[in-house]
Amino acid sequence: MRVTRTTPRRRSPLGRRTLLAAAGAVLGLLGLTVTVPSTATAAPQAPASATSDNPELHWMGSTVAAHEGEGAPPAPGSASLAETVPGMDVSHYQGAIDWAGAYGAGARFVYMKATEGTTYQDPNFSANYTGSYNAGFIRGAYHFANPNSSSGTAQADFFAAHGGGWSADGKTLPPMLDIEYGSSSTCWGLSQAAMRTWVTDFVNEMHAKTGRWVTIYTTTDWWTQCTGNSGDYGANNPLFIARYASAPGTLPAGWGFYTFWQFADSGTFPGDQDVFNGPMSGLQNLANNT
Repeated sequence: MRVTRTTPRRRSPLGRRTLLAAAGAVLGLLGLTVTVPSTATAAPQAPASATSDNPELHWMGSTVAAHEGEGAPPAPGSASLAETVPGMDVSHYQGAIDWAGAYGAGARFVYMKATEGTTYQDPNFSANYTGSYNAGFIRGAYHFANPNSSSGTAQADFFAAHGGGWSADGKTLPPMLDIEYGSSSTCWGLSQAAMRTWVTDFVNEMHAKTGRWVTIYTTTDWWTQCTGNSGDYGANNPLFIARYASAPGTLPAGWGFYTFWQFADSGTFPGDQDVFNGPMSGLQNLANNT
């Protein structure tokens, strides 16, 4: 089912300058004038559908609801949340985050945007990475893939050099590849074979750079359309499945279980609402590469 989300959660409200300009138009009809003062550039507006190549408008799941719709999230205490650890994912759209407050509300892990393509770095990444660590979170960085702009190897190199590293400190999750719907075409203009090559190059280069197999964030629908539902990655790469519903549903080929699940794009914690599939000790094992 494909529906367009009419009220995206990250869409900024009308700014003061926009409201004054509208008022000026009305007063102009009455023969009056109004002066609109100059202001700083407004925050980027999130599109109603995934049609922009602007990396500031991309985050984990920024294209998912528009392509796949949204259902009711799992109820607290439901079977789909049994034996899971709550967490979240964020980017600069959340602004300054109250990390102590999110931890106090129960979140124990977070993934945060670090890079996109081979030029973009999320402006809040450093603050988020440090703030989450100091609050006690197990945290990790993710890269938003633009497979049509450069090779998987080149983007992996950029990611590894700008936040995508890993350290055996017990607090760092494996780096993650966020690969989802393209802005101009679902599969970024690549064939299924070319997309598999791109993902393989990214995965292998990150493993060579960090010693960790990256987590792969995607949806079953996108993965099926754009890789031919490849089963080549389940043996090594943890799966972060995106599905805004009461259960994670059918998983992509090759994965017998999910490691993380993004089940809603708003809720108790800042950003998207996620769970780790297992107890806290399992999350710690993943961080420690054991």
